[in-house]
Amino acid sequence: MTADPVLAAPEQGPGAGAGRRRGRGAGPRGRRSMAMRDARFGLALISPTVVLVVVLVVLPILWTVVLAFQDLRLIQLQSASLFGDYTLDNFVDVFTSPGFWSSLTTTLVYATGGTAAAIGLGLVAALALRRPFRGRTFVRASLLLPYVAPVVAATFVWTTMLNPQFGIVNEIGTNLLGWDEPISFLSQRPWALLTVIFFEMWRSFPFAFLFLTARLEAAPASLEEAARVDGATPTQIFRHVVLPQLLPTIAVLALLRFIWTFNNFDDIYLLTGGGAGTEVISVRVFDFLVSRGDIGAASAQALVLATVLIVLVTIYYRFAAKEEVA
Repeated sequence: MTADPVLAAPEQGPGAGAGRRRGRGAGPRGRRSMAMRDARFGLALISPTVVLVVVLVVLPILWTVVLAFQDLRLIQLQSASLFGDYTLDNFVDVFTSPGFWSSLTTTLVYATGGTAAAIGLGLVAALALRRPFRGRTFVRASLLLPYVAPVVAATFVWTTMLNPQFGIVNEIGTNLLGWDEPISFLSQRPWALLTVIFFEMWRSFPFAFLFLTARLEAAPASLEEAARVDGATPTQIFRHVVLPQLLPTIAVLALLRFIWTFNNFDDIYLLTGGGAGTEVISVRVFDFLVSRGDIGAASAQALVLATVLIVLVTIYYRFAAKEEVA
């Protein structure tokens, strides 16, 4: 008995060809070609970002490294080249100069104090405005003014308020608080350093306030209610319920704020110009670059500053941050 030729004949038509093409495309070679196309498409998408990072970040860093190992003045910058005369004299001068270590100590004190004070004030503000009340939105929005205000305007207001002759702070202090004489907050040790730390706290705490407020809004209220039912006091609730939930956010805030405060320049320069014991490394680098025109020494100090910051951040990340997250 012979098979029916109609039934035995293979299927013809466009559907059969499409099926064979789908079968071939589903094989290993087809998957590899699709992966290659996806990879090329991904590279095309990220290439603008890579170009910007290389041009705006990588190349300036490499050029700073090149300048740090050359004895160059600002007027000689056009003659600087990749194959110049390299030397270690700039780094020797940095570490042996009388003001470097005091500037580094001031930078560490300023960065640590400003970071801790900003996060502490932001935490207090976030906890105080946690419960709803009439006008809470307006109060929250007003707390952002120090962070969004132009730094030039903010430093001008502070300089005017702290003026020892006609400033409102000394006026209140001498007339109401019983000060013997006006205090030169921006030109007298140790008031100048305390003032710039306080200014950093006032200007930066809204950043911490935003982060901590968002974390408190996301925290489940059932945990606090359960602790309150069990008889826990408000202090115990904060210590054992609220604070552990905020520690990861505080760790991130501490890392970010320390980096930004460690590299801060404009606040101190506009308030004190680096005088009265407030000369941080960034102000010292600016002084070497602009006032003295020593671009080699300025680049060397910038590299030392970056190295110190990398070491401190690495230590913090490997120990303190992991303990707080755990």
